[in-house]
Amino acid sequence: MTASVVDVLEQAGIQPSAQRVAVADYVFATEEHPSADQVWARVKQRFPMLSRATVYNTLNLFVEKGLLRELVLAEGKVVFDPKLMPHHHFIDEETQSIVDIPWEALQVKHVEALRGFDVREYQVVLRGRRAAATRR
Repeated sequence: MTASVVDVLEQAGIQPSAQRVAVADYVFATEEHPSADQVWARVKQRFPMLSRATVYNTLNLFVEKGLLRELVLAEGKVVFDPKLMPHHHFIDEETQSIVDIPWEALQVKHVEALRGFDVREYQVVLRGRRAAATRR
């Protein structure tokens, strides 16, 4: 078990079971924006007894406790993001990869001027193709 992950879970009021720590080790460190099934597939390689239901429940608990963000960036596609600081996203339509865009890279104006809306947060989702030189 990773001590820092255990500390993060305990500070959030989560009992750090072996399964939760295995999921946290992956999702808190990944640069990807994985779906629950992708988390299950990756963590199951190291933790073969892990059930899909445990992964779903763990991810939902992490979202509830404010350790992950659940994002719907495309219809029917829910992904998880461990980066809680404000940022935007770019979706490569060719590879379906999701890339973080720094908050300060884009400017959204006059959000506060929207009448009749109490905006708590926002993000911009850009879609297109990454230049060949920037693809991984």
